[in-house]
Amino acid sequence: MSKELRVILSGGGTGGHIYPAIAIANEIKNRFPNASILFVGAKDRMEMQKVPKAGYEIVGLWISGIQRRLTLSNLLFPIKLINSLWRSKKIIKKFKPDIVIGTGGFASGPLLRMAASMKIPTLLQEQNSFPGITNKWLSKKAHKICVAYDHMERFFPKEKIVKTGNPVRQDLLMIDGKRDQGIMKYNLDPEKKTILVIGGSLGARRINQLIEKELSFFAEKDVQVLWQCGKLYYDDYRLYSDQKKVQVHQFLDTMDLAYAVADLIVSRAGASSVSELCIVAKPTVFIPSPNVAEDHQTKNAKAIVDQKGAVMLKENELDERFRPTISEIVESKEIQVKLSEAIKKIALPNATSDIVDEIEKIIEHKS
Repeated sequence: MSKELRVILSGGGTGGHIYPAIAIANEIKNRFPNASILFVGAKDRMEMQKVPKAGYEIVGLWISGIQRRLTLSNLLFPIKLINSLWRSKKIIKKFKPDIVIGTGGFASGPLLRMAASMKIPTLLQEQNSFPGITNKWLSKKAHKICVAYDHMERFFPKEKIVKTGNPVRQDLLMIDGKRDQGIMKYNLDPEKKTILVIGGSLGARRINQLIEKELSFFAEKDVQVLWQCGKLYYDDYRLYSDQKKVQVHQFLDTMDLAYAVADLIVSRAGASSVSELCIVAKPTVFIPSPNVAEDHQTKNAKAIVDQKGAVMLKENELDERFRPTISEIVESKEIQVKLSEAIKKIALPNATSDIVDEIEKIIEHKS
């Protein structure tokens, strides 16, 4: 590729859309150090902070999703959409990208739609096993759609689909041999089993309530708990931290070490978490959030459970099934090994590289 590569990436609203976009940008920069990369996000969403922290420029559109009830935001939606399409056209004309990439989220809708209408190639990266409205809408005009699950032809044109998996942080590909480091970092007892609890960056209220209720059960089982409760809930639960048996953290800044020390993981089933957990390959219990659009998390978890790679407990089953499920896994080496081996088979560790291969093919074909 002789001329300087110019790429616009758009993804946001949640970490699940932002981090894959940043991982793709990093891989592009790795291959093409002179590439110019611009991010487009939704104003007032977390991408406006996270992307500059990762070292990239971002511009914001005045756009938000449609709420499920009648709100002022819904009434403003047509105006926001027209404004965002007009602004997207100006951004594209000024930046002159070779390709526009969308990883989901509100802002990617108007941006990729406008790029397609201006005859600029677009690539979608769909993290979930059940796509959202935006990516379904964009798929008709996209050149390629990179997915993480099988059977996605139910939603997208079959000839455009490439199964690549979801981009994950590079440090997670190499957690073998980091257990001792993790034990030291988190001040854990190397002789005891460790349960890692992850509720997402903001936290998960129902999971936090469950862990609080089950602390005596964990003590009875003689397991230690590394509990990431999220920043919204840290003040409520920090008092349970006793440095050895239970550790409460707002955020885990070294996820590779947290995964390395875990014998069992209890987690939500957001798309990026599921992809990470497949690569980490530890026995996992998914507790999907029932409050996300189109029940994505239950579908993501079910795709793994159907291949015997994890156990799923729905929120309404926790009171009766949580204790027996955890006991069974913690006490059986055979179950632990079976779960680990099955989930590892589903992992797609080269996702980021494979997605950028597809981007290269599109650009070479265009030129």
